[in-house]
Formats: sequence, C-alpha cells, structure tokens
Amino acid sequence: MQNNINWGIIGLGNVALGFAEAFKDSNNSELKGISSNNLDKIKLFQEKFDINKDYCFDNYENLLKCNDIDIVYIALPNSMHQEWILKSLKNKKKVLVEKPAFINSSEIENIKQQIDEKKLYFAEGFMYRHTPQINKILDLIKNKSIGIPKSMVSNFGVNLLTKKNIFGFKKKKKINKENRLFNKDLGGGVIFDLGCYTVSLSILIASTISKINFDNIKIIDKKIEIGSTNVDIDARAKLDFDNGFVSLVNTSFLEDLGTETIINGTEGIMRIKDPWRSEPSIINLEGKFNEEIEVKFNNNIFSYEINAISKDILEKKLVPNFPGVTINESIGLTKILQNWMN
Repeated sequence: MQNNINWGIIGLGNVALGFAEAFKDSNNSELKGISSNNLDKIKLFQEKFDINKDYCFDNYENLLKCNDIDIVYIALPNSMHQEWILKSLKNKKKVLVEKPAFINSSEIENIKQQIDEKKLYFAEGFMYRHTPQINKILDLIKNKSIGIPKSMVSNFGVNLLTKKNIFGFKKKKKINKENRLFNKDLGGGVIFDLGCYTVSLSILIASTISKINFDNIKIIDKKIEIGSTNVDIDARAKLDFDNGFVSLVNTSFLEDLGTETIINGTEGIMRIKDPWRSEPSIINLEGKFNEEIEVKFNNNIFSYEINAISKDILEKKLVPNFPGVTINESIGLTKILQNWMN
C-alpha cells in the first residue's frame, strides 16, 4: 500500500523554491523530480534538495512521462498554465497548479472534461486555504463567534511602482516590461497576482452561509487603473453574492493597502491581519466576543497544502477536501476575475 506521494515540479522560479523547501516538513510526500529549461536552476534545485539526477529534466514533457511521479506542481507563468495542465492530464498526472489556474475561460471546460473522463485529481494552489489560521477562522465562523457573516472588506496591495527620493518625494520606478507582473502576454496585472486572493477568500467566507451559484455573482462598482505596460495596476470592486453576502475587494501595485480582511457578522466583527502569508497570524474578534487570537505555525506555509493534497491522493479522492480549491471553484473564480477586469 502506497504511503508516500512523489511530486514533480514544472518551472523552477521563486514560488517553486519556497514550495520545494516545504517538503522537509511533510510526512507523506517527497519531492521526486524537477523540470526546467534553465540548466542553472536545475543544478540549484538538484543540489539544494538532493534530487537524483535521473529525475532532473530539462524538458517538461520528460517529467510528465516519468512513471515515478504521482502529481505535478505547475509553477510556470500564468499564460502557460492551460497548456501544461492539458499535457499533464494527457499523461495521466494529477495536478496542482499555482494560482491563478486560468486567465481566461476558453479552455476550462475542455480541461474539466479531461479531469472527469480520466478521473484525475486537480487543485488550484491557494496555499493559504490549508493553513491553521484558515482552519481557525472557519471554526470561529461555524461556532457563530460573530453571528452570521454579512459582508467583508479584503485588501491586498503593495507599492511596486514608486519610491521616495532623498527629499522624501515619491518618484516612479522604471518598470521592467519583461517582468511577469507587468507583462500582459504572461498573464500579468494586479488582479491576477494579488486580487485573486481577495476574491478567493470572499468565495470561501460566502460559502459558509450557503452554496454559491457563480453565475449569479454580480461584480459592481468596478474601478481599474491601467499602467504603462497595458496591465491593471490598481483595482477595486464589490462582489454581490446571491445569498446576500457582499465583499469589497481592493488590490494594488500602486498603494501599500496592506493585507487586512475585516468580516462583518450579525453579532460582531472579525479582523484578520494577514490571511495570505499569516505573518503574524493574528485574529481579532469584536462584539459578541472581544478577543485577540494568535495562531501558531510550526511548519513551512506550503507544507500544509502539500500534506493535505497528498492525503487526498492517498485516500483515493478525486477532488480536494474542503477548503481546498476544486476545478468547479476555479471556473467560478476565473469568471469573477475576468468580469472584474473587463
């Protein structure tokens, strides 16, 4: 009986590096293989994580053909996700793809059909969904610590475009058009990079009230600023769910909006200092209860995601356990992001 899941990584950028480091904290997973078209990155990962050279591939296809790999983590630029999801499924590999899984809806139904027909596991990589902090937030909501959630405000913004000179005045930074964040062809823009977190959390909290119909979500009061490289650099919107829940989402490359999310309930307020990276993991309750809660993290933040997904696979599940992100939620999330941008 299999008791360990063998992972392969496609694309060896900074996110993949953090992900790979998390295997040291996993008790049911092993980083078996890596793949990149950059030989220097292959060498770095091979030496740092002691990966057998037979599982170090300079061609993505060869990793997918390796029978010893159970699941692939796709950490490529956003614009490449759909192509390599499909190729992974074609090779009967289970898939975890870094967020956002998709940047348009054109191929999603085809991918869903492949997942259903081949009975393969698929998850979108919002690693924050698996942390002890999110578990605590969901427990507090389930136990009616703020009553029934009615609305929320979620912020995620960091100033990447200006800096202060020696006199304290703001000065525009020179934008590298090849940087994936500011490159439209690579799926850049603040909505896809940071705004997707605020939408994902909105979906999660709204789902604690009742099941969500993604077709009935209205995106109103949209405000978007487009930068010099033709990608969105600042965006605001209101998500109006059909179960009565409302979420204001704010994201920016222009302003340090911070990371706080505030959830308003019928009997109180929950303030979450940083739902995404959880540094520090502080939850404040006001109203029915008045309490500050700190949730301890003992492991690399990615390890909770790796352990949860590996456990799903070992248990022969085809969809992620709640609150993991399923293909159906990915489809709904993509629709919201597209509607927000257009």
